[in-house]
Amino acid sequence: MKHLFTRTDCLYTRLWLVGLLLCGLVSSGFSQTDTLPSNNRRGATDSLATPYSTGAADSVLMQRDSVFYSRLKTKMYKRRLTRQLYDVLFQQVYNSRVKTGEVDQIEVNPFRSYEGKIIGDIYIRRLNVFGQSVYDTLRKPGNWFERAANRLHTNTRENVIRRSYLLFREGDAVDANVMRDNERLLRTTANGIFLDARIVIVPRDGSRQFVDVYVITQDVWSLLPTGGVGGLDNFSLGFEQKNFRGVGHQLITQVAYAGSDPRQKLEYRGRYTVPFIGKTFLTAQAELLYLRDLKQASIRLYRPFLTPDTKWAGAIEINHTQVNNRLVTRTDSVLLVPLSYNYSDAWIGRSFRLFQGKSHDEEKGRTRLIVALRNTNYEYVSRPAVTADTNQLYQNSRTTLFSVGVSRRKYVRDVLIYGFGRTEDVPVGESFAGVVGFDNAELGQRLYTGLNFSRGKYYPKVGYLYGLINAGGYIRTKGIEQGVLSVETNYFSPLIKTRWGNTRHFLNTRYTTGIGRFQNEYVTLGSSGAGINTDGIGINNDALRGTKRWILNFENILFSKLNFIGFRVAFITFANLGLVSFPDRSLLRGPLYQGYGIGFRFRNENLTFNSFQIRLSYYPNIPNNRAPFRQSFEGIPALRFRDFDLSAPQIVPYQ
Repeated sequence: MKHLFTRTDCLYTRLWLVGLLLCGLVSSGFSQTDTLPSNNRRGATDSLATPYSTGAADSVLMQRDSVFYSRLKTKMYKRRLTRQLYDVLFQQVYNSRVKTGEVDQIEVNPFRSYEGKIIGDIYIRRLNVFGQSVYDTLRKPGNWFERAANRLHTNTRENVIRRSYLLFREGDAVDANVMRDNERLLRTTANGIFLDARIVIVPRDGSRQFVDVYVITQDVWSLLPTGGVGGLDNFSLGFEQKNFRGVGHQLITQVAYAGSDPRQKLEYRGRYTVPFIGKTFLTAQAELLYLRDLKQASIRLYRPFLTPDTKWAGAIEINHTQVNNRLVTRTDSVLLVPLSYNYSDAWIGRSFRLFQGKSHDEEKGRTRLIVALRNTNYEYVSRPAVTADTNQLYQNSRTTLFSVGVSRRKYVRDVLIYGFGRTEDVPVGESFAGVVGFDNAELGQRLYTGLNFSRGKYYPKVGYLYGLINAGGYIRTKGIEQGVLSVETNYFSPLIKTRWGNTRHFLNTRYTTGIGRFQNEYVTLGSSGAGINTDGIGINNDALRGTKRWILNFENILFSKLNFIGFRVAFITFANLGLVSFPDRSLLRGPLYQGYGIGFRFRNENLTFNSFQIRLSYYPNIPNNRAPFRQSFEGIPALRFRDFDLSAPQIVPYQ
């Protein structure tokens, strides 16, 4: 299926469009810089321009910073309030395990000492996109481009942050977990509009009961041009605006034209997202796709379990889809199956606290019992003939699922994992859930049962280890139907400091097998992804398919000290191994497919662009592969951690 945003778009043209942005030719409106007067109470936010982690890349910069902070400390220690503020902000500067200039340690909850105190005033400090940092707000833009780009960007509006992104308000008692969750919420789930966020609590001068809260946010550059040009009759053009006029709304739109395509010359894709409506934390989304092989209109309203303290979650979605489904048969023939169907999905979930009372033991205090109910409906308008032996995938069905599970989760902070310097929240905890329900399918009612268990732990001296076991399937009188068993483990090492930069090792493995799957249901070793990818070995090939599969991915990333106009550079080496087979052959007897390579990635965390990657790969034994050596230049999205939140009851995916 051809998608409007694929790597077949000319990447050189996309870089040219990026160049226009770098030259300041693209504008999303002028911003109002948060300059607060020094003669009123809000002037206190200027004191927040103080880093608590200021690691330098070279000794000259470190000496300059040392003199600067010594003078600043002398001035701030003259008054009690500024002295307390300085101690709060600087207490962890010299305790960092690795000096990276960002948060790079797993620390205790910094809000615990203020538990129960009353929130007085809430101040919002919005930083410029370039130059500053939530841990070093005194840092200045380094060149004319950063200064110009800051003037062209519209920061998220203060009233939007207050109204839609804060879990607390004036007059509330300080809850350390809520504060910590709110920091993570701003960084990871606020529609991707913030590069980083930080919350600081400062005791109010002269009061033992009241404290003031400072919320520091830094946007990412929100406007991204997209497209490619292959000729006057073959081009695409569009843009992605992740923070429209500073209100947090997201708009993606793109058109593509191929004059030589007899099926359809013009393609279009558009999506509009309104995140966190008021204090409801509901997100609304509408999407329209008009592609050659996919036409879809959908609307969705959803609210996940954003934090362990979220009591209610749910979603509702309605869409109409027309698609040319691509199938590969056992005889290697490719079929395009035209389908048209209506789909609806609705679920609701409730979270219950298992351990009552105020527990400072996060292992217990963050444990929740979650129950959820879900109903999905597929109604086909056009499809191939469906019988008990063929095309069972396309039967009309209405599925009702109920789940009950236990989730325990918290988050620790670190850097240089999947990001290039931004603060990253690493999920730690475990979850266990059971799912049961009925599928009122066209070919007969089926009972569904499934189990899910996952666990992750961060060992500071060993690294992070995550494990997942998924099993599920339908039950008929003749046995299990469309069953699947999936086992996965992920690991990454602690950050290792070298003379060339900081490095990490990543190791992922995954085993998947199908039980009683329908005709033309397969898993594959092929993958269009890159880097740490548990879905493939890094190459697309229709021959790499079967009903059971094992994959091993290893990658080493060296986050170098190189910085080119804000783009940080990381060097990678990788090795991918995979086995795949059908039921009539043992998995271990099949050929071991392999992929090896080197390359580098570069990314500017202040921009919404994907990371860019250049790789040289070697695939020694891929079937029908005439060129074992391959080079690629591609954009890859940022990877995300697997979390331990339970949401809608799900059928275990076979993928």
